[in-house]
Amino acid sequence: MASQDWFDKDFYAVLGVAKDVSEAELKKTYRKLARQFHPDSNPGDAAAEARFKEISEAYAVLSDPAERAEYDQLRAMGSGARFTPGGAGGFEDVFGGMFGGGARGRTSYSAGGFEDLLGGMFGSGGFGNPTGGFRGYGGPTKGADITATTTLDFDTAIRGDTVTLQLPGNASTKVKIPAGVNDGQKVRLRGKGQPSPDGGEAGDLVLTVSVRPHPVFSRDGLNLRVDVPVTFVEAALGATIEVPTLAGDTVRLRVAPGTPSGRVLRVKGRGVATAKSTGDLLATVQVAVPSHLPPDAKAKLEEFAAALPDENPRDELLQRARG
Repeated sequence: MASQDWFDKDFYAVLGVAKDVSEAELKKTYRKLARQFHPDSNPGDAAAEARFKEISEAYAVLSDPAERAEYDQLRAMGSGARFTPGGAGGFEDVFGGMFGGGARGRTSYSAGGFEDLLGGMFGSGGFGNPTGGFRGYGGPTKGADITATTTLDFDTAIRGDTVTLQLPGNASTKVKIPAGVNDGQKVRLRGKGQPSPDGGEAGDLVLTVSVRPHPVFSRDGLNLRVDVPVTFVEAALGATIEVPTLAGDTVRLRVAPGTPSGRVLRVKGRGVATAKSTGDLLATVQVAVPSHLPPDAKAKLEEFAAALPDENPRDELLQRARG
């Protein structure tokens, strides 16, 4: 801030408040004006942007009790004074008395000038380089985010749940996990992070969810997948089989005669249910081949094989592979 600004600018008038305004009323007034003139609310409006900076500049001083006291003192002592390079009634007259000098010749200033001097009085950095928050043009500073992780069982992640998390400082908070959350998904909870250092909005809690695998089911988007073994006879002749669901009950599916291993049977609406949509249950048929055959069963199977047409089911595969 230029040196003359502290004498020329009436920060109370900028905010439209009385000189004895309380801290609470000052903050309330500033937030109202900041919302009204914030650049995000007035895109492309140079006048609104300038007004927003003026408001933020005024609040940066008046919201700090020490700076407000210094500002009031400086305004009272320097009322009507002008800074002129070496002229009567100039810089040295005002500050000579303030620091006990009494005359212009008693005080010397380094090359840093006015901002260096006041930077030491009112805090490092002077007035020319506001850095954000109450001391800058961006309004109150948002608090820092907190990151956390939690591990859920597969079925808990599918249906959603409320979990209790331990936060820094031995604090705890309850977090509602939405239904259908994925492994590795991040859930952001507004206002659950660190408080703002200067009265602004609290930070967020960013929770990363890990999901334990299920021994039977897996996820494919909103669909659930399950491998269902069937016997050779069931696959060849057809059958009605029972298939498990994540809810714990079973559904009956029809396996058509001649169903090959790998065919997918769909059960509508028995997948992952979210607020927006619901997936299906996809049952993949796996033909189970017995590892041991009794002698009579083996003889009958060989008799069955001899009755089949002399075909090689791999002929087409081999032709495609040869190009």
